[in-house]
Amino acid sequence: MRYKLAFPVAIVAVLLAGAVQAADHQVQMLNKGEKGTMVFQPDLIIAEPGDTVTFVPTDKSHDAESIKGMIPEGAEPFKGKINEEVTVTVEKEGIYGVKCTPHYGMGMVAMIVVGTPGNLEEVKAIKHPGKAKKVFERLFSELPAN
Repeated sequence: MRYKLAFPVAIVAVLLAGAVQAADHQVQMLNKGEKGTMVFQPDLIIAEPGDTVTFVPTDKSHDAESIKGMIPEGAEPFKGKINEEVTVTVEKEGIYGVKCTPHYGMGMVAMIVVGTPGNLEEVKAIKHPGKAKKVFERLFSELPAN
């Protein structure tokens, strides 16, 4: 009887251990932050597959949306609503580009790097308006070496 109970308990323990290892990265949506106005803070998130990233509307009038062409192949695009928290589970390895739709041209963008960024060249080729271009140039320069 003891061994019959031990096996299911071991299976549950293994499953729970996997769930415990996933991290939730909190990103504030701010009118003014450490790197200026209209920013995600932090704007560079290093994650692992299965982690979640939660965009918190700390200040009003912001949202979080994936940028077309800046998500790994097979990943689902996402679009939050203004003034609402959005949580994204990043399952696929690669780079995810994120924008605040109303403040995209003002440079309110972020980058999520999950595992090995196999889509680096594709996301670098995407064109961005206004200050977003310069912010992404900085974020690319801050990527950890693989």
